[in-house]
Amino acid sequence: MKLRLFFPQILILMLFNHILLAQEPTYKQGVNTFIETGVTQPDNIPTWYAPMVAKPYAPVFEILATKGTQGRYYPYTYAVTIKDMIKWHGHDCEGTTHAANIMKIAFEILFPDGIIDRSVLKGISGTGPCWSDAVAFLTGARLQYGNLGYFKNKDYNHAILLYRTDTKVAVLGTWKKGINNIPGEPVVLPEKINWTAKVNMQDVIALKKEVKNAKGNPTPYQVDLLRFYQWTHVNDILSHPLHESYQAKVIEDFNWDDWVDNTKSISKPFIRSDTRLKNHPYREKPVLDRN
Repeated sequence: MKLRLFFPQILILMLFNHILLAQEPTYKQGVNTFIETGVTQPDNIPTWYAPMVAKPYAPVFEILATKGTQGRYYPYTYAVTIKDMIKWHGHDCEGTTHAANIMKIAFEILFPDGIIDRSVLKGISGTGPCWSDAVAFLTGARLQYGNLGYFKNKDYNHAILLYRTDTKVAVLGTWKKGINNIPGEPVVLPEKINWTAKVNMQDVIALKKEVKNAKGNPTPYQVDLLRFYQWTHVNDILSHPLHESYQAKVIEDFNWDDWVDNTKSISKPFIRSDTRLKNHPYREKPVLDRN
């Protein structure tokens, strides 16, 4: 990657080379590369397991990946929707939608060009599979690589922390108070919604205590009612701009070990290899020229 530097910048580079390079993005869209976006049609056709994708504010993610297991960046992004996430996770649930919405807000801070580079991301979530699967799917983070973790503080179980390793920026995202419905769990950032949800969250919290009690025996009606509440709630949220329901902030002086529960991590993670050659130079001559 070629950088144009003025004299003061050269001095800084000489003195703090490792710091400066660590804070530079892997690429600069429109400067040293051009990644085309919006070239694949997002799957936003509603179906029985993903009716919410037809709502006006259902998120679409433009994902950048590398070619194969030892390749360069693709010159295009591919579109991902909640529908894709549901098929990978295995079922639709409010957790998948909440996680997708939170990450959309966080990605706006991490990737202002709208291109989500899966090669530079680490993520922390709660232990619920709806949330950790969403993080793994959208970021490419995996436990075996040491870039996917679980929160040390259980108050954050329904928040998500994303860390961009090239720019050293960490963003914590979560819902706003007023759409949260987890019994006994606080909202870890201060904002509240300024709109009225169709479903009363206290009713949902009370019902979850009955239905999700591992030793309980909920009635068939309670099971159906909780499903209806959750279905109504996520479709209601996606009828409003996401910033009205979710919030995010940059975490200054971020340290991975301060946030992650290392007892639930692999002590000796594998080295990820599929992104090793993402910026590898191209041949100066055509491929058929063997000289």
